[in-house]
Amino acid sequence: MTERVAVIGVGHLGQHHARIYTELPDAQLVGVADSDIDRARFIGEHLGVPAYGSLEELIRRKSPDAISVVVPTSQHYDIAKTALEAGIHVLVEKPVTVRPEEAGELLDIADRKNLVLQVGHIERFNSAIRYISGIPCRPVYLDARRTAPFTPRINDVGVVLDLMIHDIDIVMSLVPSRIARIAATGACVFTDHEDIADAHITFEDGTVAHILTSRCAQKKCRQLEVVERERQITVNYELQTVQISRCVNSPEGQVEIRETPVFPKSEPLKLELADFVRCVREHRPPLAGGREGKKALEVAVEILRQIHDGGARGESFPAAV
Repeated sequence: MTERVAVIGVGHLGQHHARIYTELPDAQLVGVADSDIDRARFIGEHLGVPAYGSLEELIRRKSPDAISVVVPTSQHYDIAKTALEAGIHVLVEKPVTVRPEEAGELLDIADRKNLVLQVGHIERFNSAIRYISGIPCRPVYLDARRTAPFTPRINDVGVVLDLMIHDIDIVMSLVPSRIARIAATGACVFTDHEDIADAHITFEDGTVAHILTSRCAQKKCRQLEVVERERQITVNYELQTVQISRCVNSPEGQVEIRETPVFPKSEPLKLELADFVRCVREHRPPLAGGREGKKALEVAVEILRQIHDGGARGESFPAAV
């Protein structure tokens, strides 16, 4: 049995959602929709599916079981709510919504209707993150850096909701403790939104995470360092590689040993969409569901508040995520 799926929003990222659905054996792409009907028709003709100018028309004509919501962040809430209220399982790109209360409402609808609500935290499906998530890991310090040259393609949000939220989600998935304090700074450089953001997150168990995100850099960098008491793990998101370093005693003194684990690599988006389809079929919660998306958003909103409203550095995190 295949799940009937559709995509709303077939721009830069949404076109890949649509393409991948045609490659999954358990999914049948039944249509695409976009407010730019010419764009929708172009993608639809290329993939051999009908195109529509609105989600409502797509639902009325094709009755999909599940849908990818790949529209601008400001539209996530309205589009996802419409789909959920129609009884359709939803994968909404990150961030889940603009405001946590909107995410909470989507969660309530999904729970009430027994629907899957998955959030597109794609780094959960990066092969390197999947590898370190499967080994015992007790971090005391994490350093995440996600930088890139400026591009005008993303202009409705700043780097916190566009980029940093990836690292917020990964850090929270690796640290089994609630957040105690957040301290954040940032700056607007090329846009009216923050183009650089720097955050320190302290957890109740003493773990500290530093996250630096910038779209003003000369070079692209996507890296995570996980420091434990006896080893250090370095993840390269782009290359999907992991390096593990540790020091051991020898007759000549301390010697650094480096390991580079070998594991299968795959397209993270394809793994994410395949998992979404399986969740729909098996009626099980996704790896990064609405609750995880809401928690990451709550942290991101506090970071934004401190950057733009001049919140005090190092203040406690009221949501105690």
